[in-house]
Amino acid sequence: GLGAVTADSSFNTSVSFVTNTNWQGYGGEVTMSYLSQMLALGTQNFVSAATGMAVLVALIRGLSRRSASTIGNFWVDLTRSTLYILLPLAVILALALVSQGVVQTFKPYQSVTLTQPLSYDEATTDAAGDAAMSADGKPITKSVQVTEQVLPLGPAASQIAIKQLGTNGGGFFNVNSAHPFENPTPFSNFLEVLAILLIPAALCWTFGDMVGDRRQGWAVLAAMVAIFVVLLGACVWAESTANPNITALGVDSSFGAAGNMEGKETRFGIANSALWATATTAASNGSINAMHDSFTPLGGLIPMWLMQLGEVVFGGVGCGLYGMLMFVIVAVFVAGLMVGRTPEYLGKKIEPFEMKMAALAVLMPCALVLLGTAIAVTVPQGATTSNPGAHGFSQILYAFSSASNNNGSAFAGLSANNPFYNTALGICMFLSRFWLIVPVLAIAGSLAAKRSVPTTAGTLPTHTPVFIVMLICVVIIVGALTFVPALALGPIVEQLQLQGR
Repeated sequence: GLGAVTADSSFNTSVSFVTNTNWQGYGGEVTMSYLSQMLALGTQNFVSAATGMAVLVALIRGLSRRSASTIGNFWVDLTRSTLYILLPLAVILALALVSQGVVQTFKPYQSVTLTQPLSYDEATTDAAGDAAMSADGKPITKSVQVTEQVLPLGPAASQIAIKQLGTNGGGFFNVNSAHPFENPTPFSNFLEVLAILLIPAALCWTFGDMVGDRRQGWAVLAAMVAIFVVLLGACVWAESTANPNITALGVDSSFGAAGNMEGKETRFGIANSALWATATTAASNGSINAMHDSFTPLGGLIPMWLMQLGEVVFGGVGCGLYGMLMFVIVAVFVAGLMVGRTPEYLGKKIEPFEMKMAALAVLMPCALVLLGTAIAVTVPQGATTSNPGAHGFSQILYAFSSASNNNGSAFAGLSANNPFYNTALGICMFLSRFWLIVPVLAIAGSLAAKRSVPTTAGTLPTHTPVFIVMLICVVIIVGALTFVPALALGPIVEQLQLQGR
């Protein structure tokens, strides 16, 4: 009984799920049928995640093989990733979520009687459809009594499982994992956050095992964890800080003076909401259990900046690690310049071709974010924010950061389901996903064809704390130099305005 989806929304949604972004400009329960969500979107939840894993494995083979002409078979890797990893884990997680109360049914939506009926005043209209006015010019209203509510149902648990495990993030319902039918209990919340980080973290071990030196995988994982923990602490601190505007009103401290509970579920609280926001934007997942648009300016800056770093702190399934390996190549190259010798990584020389491809992979999402935001704030069609000034700019910047880094989360205050944003964000999602895959595979093929270089006393060890710190610095410096000016116009100036009131 649901109407057809518009052409621009169909384009945006198709690109979104194919690219593992899962940006949603629509409300699931009022737009998509059970069949659409299961057959079309559910299929891509598996395939897009498996694609990232296949590309990662190809890059790892390029690093580990010597004088080889091939880096594997894409279809074999896609099938293995789907059947041996994603599908079994999704079945287990879906059953666990059903045990917690996540809905999994083909029944139609159910009308239920409210235990607490409510009433509200509704404006009346005249025969022409205009607002009816009284003799003194005031709107005429009528009291409406609400005694029933329609509960949306559907095969949600199976979709939620793969949305988390595949770092897809697309919600079955409009408010995603803030909906009690998607995420009803603290334990289901724990399982879903764990699923977001599970495979991206495990692939670091896979990387070390495949290259024959597990220390390399632990080093990359250590860099990811270090950045994640610091930014998680900053987000929790920002959301736990009293809002001066609420404090000035003299309201009960439990409402806001002890922390920012706006837009958060009381069953999760501040810490779990901040943890989810940090994890979902670190891991290219995009699902939410709280409204990021309601976070404090600094609290909202953290998930925004995690995306702008290139979603390499854990990142998406497969794509997060191969994105981080692009930063590793840059770090190795810089280190080689510092000591005056040809840079090497895992016995392979890093030469101009690899650096050019790595630079393309690192800088393409940055360019899409800044160009997309610049266009949106200069054309009339982009002015669909719910807030003026700095926060409205943050909503636009967040949307293009999300799309251009294949995350999918949103500030939610931006009305993006229109031809301009559906088209612009769809282009960003497409280019960011596949433009990165092309140079990554080019590097994989180039490295696979090279001979191994013997380790000498001058070889830079890439598993030590010194290199881990250098890798962290390269990731942060690229993000800082690229986005601090834009962030200064959004969340930073908004925080200064908040403190100055």
